Amino acid sequence: MKIPPKKSSGILTDINYFFLNKPKVPTLIKFANEEEKKAYSHRIIQRIGIDVLKYSVQNIHRIGIKTPVRYVFEELIQWDGHSSCWPNHIATVERQEGKLEHIKIYLLNRRKYPFGFKKSFIGLKYIPLFYLNALKFQFLPGPADDNARYLLYSSSGGYPIGIYAMYARSSIAIQKEVEQTQLFFAVGFNFYGRESGKRITTINKIWEKVHNRVTANVMNRFKQLCEWRFERIQNGQ
Repeated sequence: MKIPPKKSSGILTDINYFFLNKPKVPTLIKFANEEEKKAYSHRIIQRIGIDVLKYSVQNIHRIGIKTPVRYVFEELIQWDGHSSCWPNHIATVERQEGKLEHIKIYLLNRRKYPFGFKKSFIGLKYIPLFYLNALKFQFLPGPADDNARYLLYSSSGGYPIGIYAMYARSSIAIQKEVEQTQLFFAVGFNFYGRESGKRITTINKIWEKVHNRVTANVMNRFKQLCEWRFERIQNGQ
């Protein structure tokens, strides 16, 4: 019998589950060189309809899930502050007016700067940590989309400006994908909040490592949740 991921109870368990824990399944797609990465990134972006000249996808993560695409996507659109797959005590999710289209995420659930500061704290703007505003949602697959569904957001705020896409499609046997569904998280960002320009910096590299560890743990926990719930449905529970 499969088990669900344990829900975090506070900041310390968020750190343990999402930052310190080494995920069971590695999710970051690694490329032989920058050209291969660029070509793969452009293919992803073209599928979701974003101008490839405006953004450069910095990180692409993938995980296989042993449930149908439709079910994975239905789980995906339930994402909110109650999810056991997200470090909600560190990065608190708040849907605006309860809608998936507009989301704010707050660092440590802080809504005001300390000591009466209005727009930043010692030059740091982190309230909200970032906004997610819907660019395009595809709830039903197109005729040539490998049963694909996705959520595509623009991201702004204290967190780096860019795009964030959650993309699910059927597995492709010729690519040796064995699970029913392949789930992708694609992020384009720059630590300094610019959409383009120099990205290879020490701070960017540190931020990427943190981002990649958290993303891998989120995806592993999401896989665990989907497969556990689907097993319960199959068993009539």
